[in-house]
Amino acid sequence: MEFAAGGRMEVRITPADVGKRVSVRRLAGPGSHGQKFTDTVGVLTSWDEGVLLITRRTGETVHIPESSLVSGKIVPNAPARRRGLPAAGFEELARVSARAWQPVESERLGDWELRAASGFTRRANSVLPLGDPGVPLDDALTRVRGWYAARGLPPYIQTATGAEGTQERLCAELEERGWAREVTAELRIGGLAPIGDLDADVSRVRLARSVDEAWLQRYQRFGVPGPHVLKVLGSGPSVWFATIPGEGEIPAAIGRCVVDGRWAGFMAVEVDPSYRRQGLATAVMASLARRALEEGASASWLQVEADNDGARALYEGMGFATHHLYHHFRYSRSS
Repeated sequence: MEFAAGGRMEVRITPADVGKRVSVRRLAGPGSHGQKFTDTVGVLTSWDEGVLLITRRTGETVHIPESSLVSGKIVPNAPARRRGLPAAGFEELARVSARAWQPVESERLGDWELRAASGFTRRANSVLPLGDPGVPLDDALTRVRGWYAARGLPPYIQTATGAEGTQERLCAELEERGWAREVTAELRIGGLAPIGDLDADVSRVRLARSVDEAWLQRYQRFGVPGPHVLKVLGSGPSVWFATIPGEGEIPAAIGRCVVDGRWAGFMAVEVDPSYRRQGLATAVMASLARRALEEGASASWLQVEADNDGARALYEGMGFATHHLYHHFRYSRSS
């Protein structure tokens, strides 16, 4: 909390600090021992008509009446740093992850990229807004809705929170205009060599440059895989597919890795439920990491949904730490 010279808490933020990361304390009503306080940390995304809007790292927005403020201050950003983690900025990771999962078609709107792939995954069917759309926001959103409607797709916008340079203000502006946050995931980063050094039996892992029918049968994210699915899965600078055969035609485990300069991105790591807790996911990751190291990569990233506790625990054990969170907003207001 912030104290004035006389030991009294004070508010040291103003509407001029919109866009900065702040910590505020406010009155939340009486408690059993007097006044009750609530603390909120996040980006100050607006301060209008006596109400502050703060967007937390998770993407959640909090409305705070100015009259309830007890103290407030600007605080430095809290980057995801830990010994051994690669240094990385948000925009670099956003572009690397986008190149690893490319749409079938795209169109520029200023610095925004509108992406579509016949509805296969939100990542390939959402706007990537890295910068200024070149027109007022309301006009940009109208064009976004029209572009996706012309393709029979729901309009999605992918945003990020929780790191230097992320898009808390855009998240707040989307919510104000009737866009709802549907899914939140973590983008995690880690060193690549420790993954390649994992104690895992990689002898059963088969690596290939292209996806085959058996791999697709384990990756059940669609009905009948059309050309758009194959194009998205095969996109990226240097793509590798890993397979561990099972007793039948469907593999026991699969994975995908895209090598892009210093980065290796891991995706689609899936294990048949009957083969879990046998180290197959670790073997897939280790085998792909070793190939990526051979191609000169040194850092790694992956994406995991925030509610996937099992996967989050696995990746935590491999040394991955959350760099930022990303969200998919869908337009939900009826016209």
